[in-house]
Amino acid sequence: MTETQPRVPPLRPRLLLVEDDADLSQMLAELLDEEGYAVTAVRDGQAGLHRGLVDDWDVLVVDRGLPGIEGVDLVTRLRSRGLTAPVLLLTARGTVADRVEGLDAGAQDYVVKPFDVDEVLARLRALLRPVGVAASELPVGARRLVVGQQRVVGGEGEVMLSGREAALLETLARRPSRVFTRDELLAAAFDNADTLGAVDTYVYYLRRKLGKAVIETVHGVGYRLGTS
Repeated sequence: MTETQPRVPPLRPRLLLVEDDADLSQMLAELLDEEGYAVTAVRDGQAGLHRGLVDDWDVLVVDRGLPGIEGVDLVTRLRSRGLTAPVLLLTARGTVADRVEGLDAGAQDYVVKPFDVDEVLARLRALLRPVGVAASELPVGARRLVVGQQRVVGGEGEVMLSGREAALLETLARRPSRVFTRDELLAAAFDNADTLGAVDTYVYYLRRKLGKAVIETVHGVGYRLGTS
């Protein structure tokens, strides 16, 4: 009997919004929440630096004209301390020199105010989209998970996975820098009847098939995609 692969529900990308304009911040936070993002909003650069470093983010939206720490300086500090999540800068300054300065500081994209919200949403989707591989494949170290086919290709050849193994690996591979708790992985890749121990069991199965480094244990928190 063929094992049916569990459907992997989309996890809400974690988005840090750093915007000092109260009305704009509220409008963006509500819109982004409706679009499926898990939004945390702060109002100044110092708070943005703190939250950017202590939590795990999938993407940041940062206003350039922030009190406390200016937006470009904030991005520079976050990058220097190891932040890898993509950053979208918002600014009222639209000159080429301003855009170059923001991009050189470590931002991936730049939107000039006043902006169309549909453009912001499209740019965020582009920032979160995996690059360099086919849409049906996700990078797993030097190999690739073929989504929907329960197999990993590359390296020394093809490795077939069970439905649950593939669902777990896909969840991790879609957010490779994110640390997932066991509860999050259980909800995303397993049936409701399973217990947290099932997550540990299938992490073991994946490591046995793909190598111990394929999934990294973050002690006291959970798991994230490894480097193998």
